Amino acid sequence: MRILITNDDGINAPGLKVLADIATDLAGPGGEVWTVAPAFEQSGVGHCISYTHPMMIIEMETRRYAAEGSPADCVLAGLHEVMADAPPDLVLSGVNRGNNAAENTLYSGTIGGAMEAALQGIPAVALSQYYGPANAGLDNPFEAAAAHGAETVRRILAHDPDEGADYRLFYNVNFPPVPAEAVKGTRLAVQGYRRGTRFSTEPHLSPSGRRFLWIRGGDQQIATDPGSDAAANLDGYISVTPMRADLTAHETMDALAGIAT
Repeated sequence: MRILITNDDGINAPGLKVLADIATDLAGPGGEVWTVAPAFEQSGVGHCISYTHPMMIIEMETRRYAAEGSPADCVLAGLHEVMADAPPDLVLSGVNRGNNAAENTLYSGTIGGAMEAALQGIPAVALSQYYGPANAGLDNPFEAAAAHGAETVRRILAHDPDEGADYRLFYNVNFPPVPAEAVKGTRLAVQGYRRGTRFSTEPHLSPSGRRFLWIRGGDQQIATDPGSDAAANLDGYISVTPMRADLTAHETMDALAGIAT
């Protein structure tokens, strides 16, 4: 198997090394793992692409490239430049430092990389490691992802319906904020919503007196509804959420039929 990996934390992020190990396990002895990842951190860029300016790409080692762009840019570079002669069988994005469950999904560059792969017709999985009191202080806070990542992806690929839809499925995987041995299992989960907490801004003054704003995240330890991603994660389970880039609210079409003339 030929696998392309990317992330949004940057080419030197520890989670990318974890993902490379997962990909190597999946690819097998005769397989190949190719890396095209952002030269600098790109967290929070979502599915952004560098449409109005070019990006530089550098080969750092054999099959390992850094690009001055977003995760979606890196996937495009991987598919249409780096691996143009023989496209990958699978794209993996992550392992993100922090969860991409609930509303975080909408901002995530990790998700953006997997989404772009799906739009290009390639099977894709985004992987993220939830942080919390039980794992943040570990020598390897990615322990759960490292121990369970390859088998989780194998199960996804074994059950992927591959229905041939225009907007093909991709998968969002979040590993719980616990040590590897404390992972209870895997749950198929819908995308949740954390009530009572949102992204916001926090003002700061520079030494010169200029006013700047930092984006501030909400409380990540708030559980979502039962059966949803963050609820499963905070209960010690790996969550797997099938996703599609089609943003149409299909369930409202009949109710809104009166709009048509």
